[in-house]
Amino acid sequence: MSSENILVRMPNWVGDVVMATPVLADLRRAFPKANITAMCQAPVCELLEQDPSIDELFCFSRLTNEFARRRERRDLVAKLRAGKYEAGILLTNSFSSAWWFWQGNVKRRIGFAGDLRSWLLTDALPYPAKEHQIATYKRLLAPLHISPSSTMPRLYVSSEEVAEVKQLLQQRGAVAGRPLIGLNPGAAFGSAKCWPPERFRELAERLLKQGKQVVLFGDVASRDWIHAIAPVGAINLAGLTTLRELVCAISLCDVLVTNDSGPMHIASAMGTSLVALFGSTDQTVTGPYGQKQTVIDKKVSCSPCLKRTCPIDFRCMRQITVDEVLRCLEP
Repeated sequence: MSSENILVRMPNWVGDVVMATPVLADLRRAFPKANITAMCQAPVCELLEQDPSIDELFCFSRLTNEFARRRERRDLVAKLRAGKYEAGILLTNSFSSAWWFWQGNVKRRIGFAGDLRSWLLTDALPYPAKEHQIATYKRLLAPLHISPSSTMPRLYVSSEEVAEVKQLLQQRGAVAGRPLIGLNPGAAFGSAKCWPPERFRELAERLLKQGKQVVLFGDVASRDWIHAIAPVGAINLAGLTTLRELVCAISLCDVLVTNDSGPMHIASAMGTSLVALFGSTDQTVTGPYGQKQTVIDKKVSCSPCLKRTCPIDFRCMRQITVDEVLRCLEP
């Protein structure tokens, strides 16, 4: 397959895209002369800009208007057919993604069985028992005779991008040479993944009293409530950065305190030290994948429940104290 066209349908969420980057690197290593295309939903596809493992980034948008969605499906299928892909790897488990590959005449279609889509795949693999998501993604390379690797997630940004974000931080009060602690109080899946906001505020206040610099991250949807908990003296970037700017900002932090979230995986991929707070989700499946990390997980009897909101007393996160997190941040 040294000269083949290979298409990889990337996941739809920030953290999952980061965890899937080793698949791209392993493909490039196995097929150095292949044309590798990453198909990814916007705006998450921004994360893969400048990735040296791919030759093309195929971005698309998921539209809500029914007429626009029909046109989108038609355009996607046309682009897939024009690509003449010999092999396609589906890191998504939906019926629709397999349907697009089948309609787009992707010759070899590799993915996990399920969602009634096995007949659309040429290589339908059984979904494995519980393991880290990165290992699960790598299993999809087996039909191409690529053995499981130790490849770590990685994101790529330019020195110019980092310099611009460093300037943004300085404009908002950051001082070079002083420790910079990032706080990520939100998570896309739901509040059950989130340490209580008032504890993030207390943590920020105490770090500022210690002479640390604090920067808060969040998306547009969380901007208002993060603004409400940001203490005087903290740098608040919630809702103010693109995804690529977020990657650069996290790379400039000495450590990131975060819930199980996309920014947690970004920090892991960029080599930023982590204090990751787990409750409703399972760190063995979606935990940070790197060396410089501390995971606080109380492992209460009802976790991991994988619920969006806690139906009882939220004991998994409320048992994590500010003092405990501060101890993890000590040199």
